[in-house]
Amino acid sequence: MAGVPKLSRRTRWAIPVGALVITGAVLAGSLISVAQASPGLPSRTPAQLLAQVADSVTPPLTGTVVETTSLGLPSLPGTANPTSIASLLTGSHTVRVWYSGPRHFRLAVPEPLSETDVIADGNTAWVWESTANTVTEYSLPADSSAPRTAPTTAPLTPQQAAQQVLAAVGQTTTVRVDSNVTVAGQPAYELVLAPKDSRSLVGQVQIAIDGKNGVPLRLQVYARGASSPAFQVGYTSIQFVTPAPADLTFTPPPGATVTHENLSAPSGSDHIRGDVSTIGSGWLAVLDLPSAGLTAPGGSGSGNNASGDSAAGDSAAVLKALLASATPVSGAWGSGRLLRTSLVTVLITDSGRMFVGAVQPSVLYAAAGRAATPSSSTAP
Repeated sequence: MAGVPKLSRRTRWAIPVGALVITGAVLAGSLISVAQASPGLPSRTPAQLLAQVADSVTPPLTGTVVETTSLGLPSLPGTANPTSIASLLTGSHTVRVWYSGPRHFRLAVPEPLSETDVIADGNTAWVWESTANTVTEYSLPADSSAPRTAPTTAPLTPQQAAQQVLAAVGQTTTVRVDSNVTVAGQPAYELVLAPKDSRSLVGQVQIAIDGKNGVPLRLQVYARGASSPAFQVGYTSIQFVTPAPADLTFTPPPGATVTHENLSAPSGSDHIRGDVSTIGSGWLAVLDLPSAGLTAPGGSGSGNNASGDSAAGDSAAVLKALLASATPVSGAWGSGRLLRTSLVTVLITDSGRMFVGAVQPSVLYAAAGRAATPSSSTAP
């Protein structure tokens, strides 16, 4: 399944989540139960499974996805808000999926007192947030199967997560096939990827691939040396049926505030995505954030609307909490504060930049040094 528009402007700076998806790492437990039986399926080699995923076309389906993230971070403010940065960095999220095609689908993120929906219907997509009763209407580019997510947006489906992690497959990765599993009642192959470089904090990534359609049903990330998954996004139920037309149509509710964005042309928020750069590649990729994203609660991108102001306030509060638990560090690259967990390393420099990766601190220090040299683009 292709990418979708960001759920909220508040998700722009969910940096650790985006970094960990790109490098394949996150921290802590698991909520999706795993069946122990090993269903019978025709034998497949790792190369065959990789090719099957690359060539597969997601069939129409409906289902429920659960995504769990726990980065081992300190207690963060704002976790009660389902679209806040803190909520994206911790806890569990459920997404209901109706998928007819790459330009015809609906994703609903229900919460006890709210819901956020993403609906694509041909050349138009909408993002509706019930709490604020706001709707963003997107005009989709004609040459794209679906609008793209920003690089820091967390994946909403196993297909999205698998597409991003499989980009790391290459000479730096070992690949094997494990015992077959059952996910959401479907027999599936288990493809296992592991980085070769010990500077990566990732132990392995397991991708469960539907035995019939070649569709990724679940992605799990393990810390180096860990015996249980740290992050996972996967279907808890799935039916390969065509959704009812009513599930894929949308009309803004009465009284909703509607804004419009044209994804066929540069928009006012494009510079935010462009300012987030990656140093290195594959498992050693490090996200480099501009200082504009870390300062001024009323700073760039918030606009004059209440949602933007709230988002900026959330960002400032979360950054303050992270800084309070970080350790002072310094080196040839300068000085700042370092936040470490078993899988996530975050360096916030005194000059106002943030470097995030699922890597050893030495990789972040090298990235911070390279950031001052525009011509540097090689892996740490």
